[in-house]
Amino acid sequence: MTLRGGDTSRLRRINLVTTLRTVRSQGPLGLTELARGAALSRPTVEGLVEELLAAGWLRELPPESGQMGRPARLFAFHAAGGHVLGIDIGSYTLRVSVADLGGTVVAAHDEQIASTAGRAERLAGLRTAIAGALEAAGLTADRIAAVCAGTTGVVTTEGVVKLSVGLPEWTGLDLAGELRASFDCPVLVENDCNLAALAEHWRGQAGDVDELVFVLAGVRTGAGILVSGKLLKGARGGAGEIGALPLLGWHRAPVHLTGFQGLPPGTPPQDAAAQVFAAARSGDPAARWAVEQYARDLAEGIAALVLTVDPELVVLGGGVSRSGDVLLAPVRRHLDPFCLEPPVVAISDLGEQAVVLGAVRRALDHVDARLYDFDAPLPKPSS
Repeated sequence: MTLRGGDTSRLRRINLVTTLRTVRSQGPLGLTELARGAALSRPTVEGLVEELLAAGWLRELPPESGQMGRPARLFAFHAAGGHVLGIDIGSYTLRVSVADLGGTVVAAHDEQIASTAGRAERLAGLRTAIAGALEAAGLTADRIAAVCAGTTGVVTTEGVVKLSVGLPEWTGLDLAGELRASFDCPVLVENDCNLAALAEHWRGQAGDVDELVFVLAGVRTGAGILVSGKLLKGARGGAGEIGALPLLGWHRAPVHLTGFQGLPPGTPPQDAAAQVFAAARSGDPAARWAVEQYARDLAEGIAALVLTVDPELVVLGGGVSRSGDVLLAPVRRHLDPFCLEPPVVAISDLGEQAVVLGAVRRALDHVDARLYDFDAPLPKPSS
């Protein structure tokens, strides 16, 4: 085969990607091991490594002490050469995490906000949370390679919140546009349940599972769905919004907890569930009955999703994940009769970090897609 000039450039780009992928998956590596892993000649790999070092995607490790003769050069992916920002816009809490390109969270900042806060107040709180996370990481906005924000509601591919019943004045917000005013890098916006599902697949119970339903349950309930390891978003971004169907129980499920008669007067909705679950755990009959009714309504919506996509695993996350010891058994008891073949049901270990971790993962995926694009020039890290 005869290669034209453009073909030769593309071949080098392919070899760069292959070399970088090999180091990321198998490193740290010396040149000989790297050449073997990438199925390239050692001289070719040596030139590619120098280019990746100069671009900031690789770093050379110091030689190991105590070696006789000339020490072998070792190379590793330079994870600290760039950073991404993950955001979780919740009803009561705004979470922001900064992570390096290896996915390690290096700084985080939370801001509390009233559930009744309007658009302007919530966006102002979000800017405060972002500034706090960047300051904690010792970074400025121009050092961020990608941003992803998770929010309740149906989100368009352009990052506009098409519909949100959970946050006041949020429907119609161009959230991506608001964030781009502070960042020059790509800005992504995604439904919070979808991001929680990504996080569970990345860092949680579903690491080896490609067919997943993640139920984000708290003051409100929603679901993210993975099919063949990829998010199922639907034609208009509304996949998983089972709660919109009044025939199922998700719209009324939280009332069993927030309206529990045994709660002290004035208990905030975000604290009600924990108190009801604690009372049920201690044997309170009324609290146990409230949890049973909550589990029944939750199971109705889960069953509709199970019968539709037939997942291998259902994971319950969000605020209820702290009370899995009380909730899991009744959910399974109510779910099983609805299903042709009941799936495994588990409680998430990620707690309240699920959405923000999913946002980090989504931002990292975007950076990787640019980095591994054969037809694009090798980008520079953000720092």
